[in-house]
Amino acid sequence: MNAMILNTYGPDARFEPAELPTPEVTSGHLRIRIAATSVNTVDTMIRAMGPDLPLSPPLPAVLGMDFAGTVEAVGADVKGFEPGDEVYGCAGGLMNLQGTLAEVINADARLVAHKPKSLTMAEAAALPLVGITAYEGLTRAGTASGQKVLVHGGAGGVGHIAAQIARAMSADVVTTATGADKIAMVEKLGFPVIDYANQSVEDYVTQHTGGVGFDVVFDSVGGPNMLNSFAAAALNANVVTTVALLDLDLTQAHFKGLSVHVVFMLIPMIHDRQRETHGEILTILAEMADAGALKPVLDDQHFTLDNVNDAHARLCSGAAIGKVVVTV
Repeated sequence: MNAMILNTYGPDARFEPAELPTPEVTSGHLRIRIAATSVNTVDTMIRAMGPDLPLSPPLPAVLGMDFAGTVEAVGADVKGFEPGDEVYGCAGGLMNLQGTLAEVINADARLVAHKPKSLTMAEAAALPLVGITAYEGLTRAGTASGQKVLVHGGAGGVGHIAAQIARAMSADVVTTATGADKIAMVEKLGFPVIDYANQSVEDYVTQHTGGVGFDVVFDSVGGPNMLNSFAAAALNANVVTTVALLDLDLTQAHFKGLSVHVVFMLIPMIHDRQRETHGEILTILAEMADAGALKPVLDDQHFTLDNVNDAHARLCSGAAIGKVVVTV
């Protein structure tokens, strides 16, 4: 099979074409012919940092985590799938798991679900990692009907999906973004947008909650922005973050009685524990998509396996609007 591999790690590392043996299907797995994959921030981090990240695969490495494609073969002890089924998931690209920058993957069936019928292969490939992250965070925060939810980074990969899932949960959703293109994207999805570059936390908390604060704050920006999340949260509220790699003063969180949830959706893949939860969440997300409540936004630049280096550069540039997808 054709693949794009890394023979070295580092900020300037580039993917190179390679012909690899097509994997055989094994027990508990599905052999899937990949139609599309998407680029996530963690993919670019692995490429640039390599050994500094304990989840990086050994070289030569096939990266890529998300995929959508068609089942070619079903391994022993797998139920619910047949050859010809269109599926999607997040199943490789770290440690000893072959990634999706290849034509075929032997994927753990627990990490796979039937593709949403209403989405194209490219759209479905954009959804797994960000969708699982968003759903896990919102459910851990107890998001419920009528709650006021703030999504930081509403134009980002995780953020624009989290906003749609929260709305599907009947929450009252507000997002942050800045820049005309990103604000326009979020408004097109039907969400009120706070331009965080021009409005203080105090002002938008007053505007949207009467000064009370948000019941759930989903922070897909993280880092120092978590202090803004604490400031925007109501008393005894829930704050979700996907980027918590920092030292942080929790004084605000203490005096407000906040619950802070750190979401790292790769844990089941890394530790081989509760992988079936990913398949279950993907099934729920597919139902949301087919009900018209969830649809990923794709960047208007299109990439193929041969120019995956350009796809990584596009995501790293910060100029992409929506998910960067690679057609295989």
